[in-house]
Amino acid sequence: MSNTAAATTSEMPTIQVTTKDLPLSCPMPGAPVWNMHPRVYLPIEDEADQESVCPYCGARYRLVDD
Repeated sequence: MSNTAAATTSEMPTIQVTTKDLPLSCPMPGAPVWNMHPRVYLPIEDEADQESVCPYCGARYRLVDD
């Protein structure tokens, strides 16, 4: 990964999601760029820190209480 890509990824805000958004997929259905890459499901509820990163675009998600 280039330095530019790494910098862009680290500057992206964390997207907060709730249990209503599960199963979590990226891109999310309501996203304006929903077709930017293949849909990938992220098992965020199984992660110890309740966070997950999309392997395609680097979007960061955090599961919060609803």
